[in-house]
Amino acid sequence: MDKTITFLEKHHDRYEQELIEILRIPSISSDPGSLDAMRDMAKLLKKEMHSIGMDTARIMETGGHPVVYSEWLNAPGKPTILIYGHYDVQPVDPVALWDSPPFEPVIKDGRIFARGSADDKGQIFIHLKAIEAWLATQGRLPVNLKLIFEGEEEVGSAHLEDFIKANKSLLAADYVVISDTPMFREGYPGITYGLRGLAYLQVNLKGTSTDLHSGSFGGLVKNPINALVEILAQMKDEDGRILIPGFYDHVLPITEIEHDKLSKLPFHPEDFARNIGAPALFGEAGYDDLERLWARPTFDINGIWGGFQGEGAKTVIPAEAHAKVSMRLVTDQDPEDIAHKFTSYVQSLTPVSMEVDIQAMHGGFGYLTELDNPGLQAGVRALKRAFGKDVDFLREGGSIPIVKVFADIIQAPVLLMGYGLPDQNAHAPNENFSLYNFHKGIESIVYFLEEIGGLE
Repeated sequence: MDKTITFLEKHHDRYEQELIEILRIPSISSDPGSLDAMRDMAKLLKKEMHSIGMDTARIMETGGHPVVYSEWLNAPGKPTILIYGHYDVQPVDPVALWDSPPFEPVIKDGRIFARGSADDKGQIFIHLKAIEAWLATQGRLPVNLKLIFEGEEEVGSAHLEDFIKANKSLLAADYVVISDTPMFREGYPGITYGLRGLAYLQVNLKGTSTDLHSGSFGGLVKNPINALVEILAQMKDEDGRILIPGFYDHVLPITEIEHDKLSKLPFHPEDFARNIGAPALFGEAGYDDLERLWARPTFDINGIWGGFQGEGAKTVIPAEAHAKVSMRLVTDQDPEDIAHKFTSYVQSLTPVSMEVDIQAMHGGFGYLTELDNPGLQAGVRALKRAFGKDVDFLREGGSIPIVKVFADIIQAPVLLMGYGLPDQNAHAPNENFSLYNFHKGIESIVYFLEEIGGLE
C-alpha cells in the first residue's frame, strides 16, 4: 500500500492539471447549445477509463444524454462495487457574479474555482485517480468494479431509472458508492447515511370566470387569494408541527445512537442564523436543530401568486390564486401517499365558492443506511486513515431520488462518501472544490477499496 500512496504523491500536480482539463468542458445538460460539449465530455471519460486500466469502457445511449459505463471484474470471490456519478453541470448564470470565467478553472487559496468542480466532476475524478493508482502499482484491484457516470443528473435524471431497469444485470453489485455530497466541516471527513425525500405540488384555486372590481363585488364573493392563504395557514401550527391528517403516520423516528452522534457535531445556531441573514432559527418543537434539518419532515410554501402585482394600485378581486408547495420527507414516507393526503386536506378546506385543482409535479423517496452496515464501516475506516480524523456521521436535508432507485433496483446498500464543503457554492457563482479534499479523497478511495475488498 505504501507504493500506491507514494504514487499518489508523485502525481499530485498531474491530477490537478487533468482536473482542469475536464472542468474546461461546458457540459451543461439543460442547454441545447451544449450537445457537442456533453458528447465531448462522455468521450473524454471513456478515454480516461481505458487509460487508467479498466477492462471495458463504452458510451451507452439513453433517451437523452448518454451514460458512460466501465468495468473491471477480475477479482473472483470479492465484492462488486458500482460507483455512480454525473458529468453534467448546472448553468452558469448570473455570469457577472463569477470572479473568473466559469469554464476557465482558477486555483487560489487551496481551491479550484470552476463550474462542476465540486458538483460533480471533481468528485468522480477522485474515483478515477484512485483506480489508476491501484492498477499502476498493484496490477489489479482488490474488488470488482463498475463505473456509471450519467449526463442528466442536473435535469432530474430523466432517463436513468429506465436505464438501470434495462441494465439491472449489467449493474449488479454488492454496494453502490456515490460521491456527490459535502462534508459537515473543513478538515473532518463525513459520511452521509440519510437523505430526505420530496413531494412537490402546485395548488390552483379559482373563484370567478374573470377578475372583478373590488368595490362592485367585494363582500359578495370570496377572494381566491384570501382563501388560498387561509388554507395554507392551516398546514402548520405555531410550534411548527404539520397538520395534514396522517402526515406523520410513517415517519421513522431517529434512534438514540443517531441522536447521540448528531448531538456531538459542532452546530452553532447563532452562527448558522447569522450566515443566512436570519434574526433567529425556527423549527418543529421538541427536536434538536440538526434533527429538524436532516431527520424530520417539513412543509414549505415555495411560491404564491395571483391578482395584480404591477406598480400603483388596482382594486381587483382576482379570479385565481396559485401556490407551489414542497414537503421534505423522511424514511418510510411515500411521496405519492403524502401528495394524496395533502390533496385531500386542501380539498376539505376549500370553500364551496371555489374550484381547486392540485397538480403533483414531482417527488422522490428518502433513503437511510444502517450505521452498522459493513460497507459504510469500511468507508469510515478508509476516511479516518486518509484524513487522520474521526468521521462525522451526517444526514442530508436535501433529496437525491436516484439513491433510492439504485437501492431498490440493484438491491444493494448505497454509500454516500462526499468530499465537498458547505461553502462550495454548488449551483451558484464561484463554485469551488478544496484541493486538500481532492487529494485526500483519492487517498481515502484507495483505502476504501482495500477495506471493502477485505470484507467476508
